[in-house]
Amino acid sequence: MTLLKPYLTLCRLMVSLFAAASAATGFFLVPHHRITGVFGVAFAVFLLSSGASALNQYQERDLDARMERTRNRPLPSGSIGASRAVAFSLALVLAGLAFLAYAGGTKAMFLGLFALIWYNGLYTYLKKTTAFAAVPGAVVGMVPPAIGWVSAGGALFDHRIAAVCFIFFMWQIPHFWLLLLDHGEEYEQAGLPSLTQVMSRPQIGRVTFAWIVAAAIAGLSLPLYGSIRSPVVYMLLIPSAGWLIWSGKTLTGKRPDGPLSSVLFRRINIYLLLVMSLLSLENIFFPNP
Repeated sequence: MTLLKPYLTLCRLMVSLFAAASAATGFFLVPHHRITGVFGVAFAVFLLSSGASALNQYQERDLDARMERTRNRPLPSGSIGASRAVAFSLALVLAGLAFLAYAGGTKAMFLGLFALIWYNGLYTYLKKTTAFAAVPGAVVGMVPPAIGWVSAGGALFDHRIAAVCFIFFMWQIPHFWLLLLDHGEEYEQAGLPSLTQVMSRPQIGRVTFAWIVAAAIAGLSLPLYGSIRSPVVYMLLIPSAGWLIWSGKTLTGKRPDGPLSSVLFRRINIYLLLVMSLLSLENIFFPNP
């Protein structure tokens, strides 16, 4: 297990599992889906996400070595060599794309390839050039639900999946900026552009709170697009959104950093998991007619 641990760290297991779960959510939204098909699609997305994460850590190994939060990752710490990390990441990426083509079809595979290029190409480059890289970078979070949707036979530009993907986009930005409130100085020291160079912490807190409110409102709008039909599910979603907004009010204070941002980081993740669970459960037990 000790030998495997550095490779598992390269995969960012929790992030990759989250991507797989979001793909499953998109899959379940399709009327008359074949429920057993979700396992292959979710596994393929997990492999692809793991490979993209490993490749990103190879790309940013020098930057990671300069930051306290990341200097113990496998590459900067020396527990895995660069050539092995590249080979491992490429093997996962190729396996993920191939399995995605097999389990989800050509459209799903090309969506996965798009996400890979956007994340490891555009976003990784933008992080070094602009403090606002998280905004275009958030597009990557929209792709896994769309992969699940098209894999189950849904049309790519259907308004139901578009509404769900939009929530993932809105969530991704405060998700990153909450980390920034804790580690902004480290980004600056590593030579990366950071919002902390452009705004004060209270300003970042207020802007992040606005994104959190927008993400909660996006969740409440799902019935307008047919993504949620059950009144029971919607009634469960309302207090979840209210809880998130109430929690986010801490960001409007004079010191929106430290433990407050860490707690809210967990809560916004919990909120999205609740949304994913409610959407999936509704469509598993009460599928679209």
